Amino acid sequence: MATRALLPEPAPQVETRESLLAVPGIHCAGCISKIENGLPKVIGIESARVNMGAKRVAIRHDPALSPPDLKAALTRLGFEAEMLADPGLDVAAAENRALLRALAVAGFAAMNIMLLSVSVWSGAEGATRQMFHWLSALIALPTIAYAGMPFFRSAWAALRQGHTNMDVPISIGVLLTSGMSLYETATGGAHAWFDGAVMLLFFLLAGRCLDGLMRGRARAGVAALLKQTAPGALVLDEAGQSRWTQAETLRAGTRMLVAAGERLAADGRVLSGDSSLDISFLTGESTPVRVRAGDTVQAGALNVAGPLTVEVTASGTDTVIADIARLMEEAGQGKSRYVRLADRAAGWYAPCVHLLAGLSFAGWMIAGAGMHQSLLIAVAVLLITCPCALGLAVPAAQIVACSALMRQGVLVKDGSALERLADVTEVVFDKTGTLTLGRPIPRHLDRLDAEDRSVLLALAQASRHPLSMALRQALEAEGVRAASLDAIREMPGKGLFADHEGVPVSLARPVSPITLFELASEYRRGAEAHLLPFTDALRPDTAETLGALRGAGLRTLVASGDRPDALEEIARATGTTAIGGLRPTGKLALLDRLKAQGQKVLMVGDGLNDAPALAAGHASMAPASASDASQLAADIVFLGDRLTPVAIALRAARRTIRVVKQNFALAICYNILAVPLAIAGKVTPLVAAVAMSLSSLIVVVNALRLNDSAK
Repeated sequence: MATRALLPEPAPQVETRESLLAVPGIHCAGCISKIENGLPKVIGIESARVNMGAKRVAIRHDPALSPPDLKAALTRLGFEAEMLADPGLDVAAAENRALLRALAVAGFAAMNIMLLSVSVWSGAEGATRQMFHWLSALIALPTIAYAGMPFFRSAWAALRQGHTNMDVPISIGVLLTSGMSLYETATGGAHAWFDGAVMLLFFLLAGRCLDGLMRGRARAGVAALLKQTAPGALVLDEAGQSRWTQAETLRAGTRMLVAAGERLAADGRVLSGDSSLDISFLTGESTPVRVRAGDTVQAGALNVAGPLTVEVTASGTDTVIADIARLMEEAGQGKSRYVRLADRAAGWYAPCVHLLAGLSFAGWMIAGAGMHQSLLIAVAVLLITCPCALGLAVPAAQIVACSALMRQGVLVKDGSALERLADVTEVVFDKTGTLTLGRPIPRHLDRLDAEDRSVLLALAQASRHPLSMALRQALEAEGVRAASLDAIREMPGKGLFADHEGVPVSLARPVSPITLFELASEYRRGAEAHLLPFTDALRPDTAETLGALRGAGLRTLVASGDRPDALEEIARATGTTAIGGLRPTGKLALLDRLKAQGQKVLMVGDGLNDAPALAAGHASMAPASASDASQLAADIVFLGDRLTPVAIALRAARRTIRVVKQNFALAICYNILAVPLAIAGKVTPLVAAVAMSLSSLIVVVNALRLNDSAK
């Protein structure tokens, strides 16, 4: 008797909910690591995703967990949080404004204290020196209390929960410097370091403001994109009456009236009308695109010609423009190996700094330097050793590069994709819809006389079949006028049939098998038959882009499901090798063979059958016209009809990794040089404050060079 193995029952799917919380205390890679690694350890929390630019945390959790439970979990990690009921609320922008105010106060105070310090440095003695020290104290102490609040709050929140972060040693250093300066002033000492404490806060705030500015540019790009959509639309009800409706209340099936000069409030399909749309925000192409009944249109498109009636297919967060905005928001948040390296370094920072400062204090005390001198050296060590530069090394470069690419129509879904893209050694392209535009173009129309063209246009206008639409567009572009037909009818799967001046005419599937062409139609007028083959035009810059990739040291290959003989023309036009007859499994097998040869493959494809290969590639790209599955599988999505974005993204990725490595080198070299000097007592608290702050600024400024990386 045959036996059958019992399969385990599938585990029941647990319903989860996603909550969005505003966490203003997120400042660095260490904060991201602590939240994303710490929250999933809480029972009921499945995952946490930090958006550092927007100061938000998206938590996927058991519905049984209430908002206070989620806030308490973050509080235990040292972060104050509030539920974000309005996703459009820009918490980061509000915090950046507060940082700018604190920066302005610290800058104004630092200038005045430095003026007073110049007199002391110039040799002021006795009562004059004491007066300048007290004036400096009167300016510095309120300034430190106000401008240092972002650091003090963060440090206290961490310490209260038994944790440390970057702000703990910064706060200890600032408070110790201020306290020692006040002691020196009260006891008539020769030195005070109010200028160092205030300047430290000024430079730290400047670094955080610059970081916020870079992240704000990415958020501004998202906001500007979303503003392309109309706030509402004039819709038709079942009775044929029109009324104004807010965009967020539009639903699939609603009919919108879009007048010339208006933007679309939702994605849809044209029911009636003939117009042109400006979709430059989506494709980067300034030439308006003509649309007629049956064409799909996207929210944000500007109607520049005649009125249209559009049936809504997607609205709100389901539109194409909203999907692009989500991709842009996720850029720069990836966990590349460089980010993980910076996270680990930041995690060890606080205990190591405290240990170094403690050992320095103890060592100098043993050496007989005395309490005062030993404490000054310990403070200098606390101030000069800061991993802010290390924490900014990767995210600063990724954010600037992703923003620059976005302006060129390249949307990076994950900042770590830039790292993988920089490593690729070979690029594999799909053909149809990737190297080509995916739009059939009729051939041999010049073999038809004027009357046949006129009849053919009339037939093509009566169908929404892709080949008929291609014929219509080509003939209308030549200025052909449609003939008058009688008894026109379309038979699904067969074609169009009609009479022209008593003669039967048709545009139908070819009677004879097609051996030379992938796509073709047959036009008949009476007894005469004309085969109308179609080709799929290459993207206008395909040959140049593939040449640029080969010039950059990459191998290129075309992998397609088309017949090999159909790929010969593309192989000749692009000067690359083409492999045909590949099913999805065949493309996966090809990528596996290339990987076995040590190649790191960038897969570029658009079809549903390309999604597995896109997911399997070392890095992947897809055009905006790709299927939803391909766009989800791809790391990067590019807009427009040109292939140049592939070369642009590769160039930007390689430059980004160079800048990341430079940032790491700068941060490491700084610490190698600065820490021994501080331990040796060669650095005053003022010099330590300036040096540490400048190291962060140098890393940020170096990352800003990537603003032109996509050019």
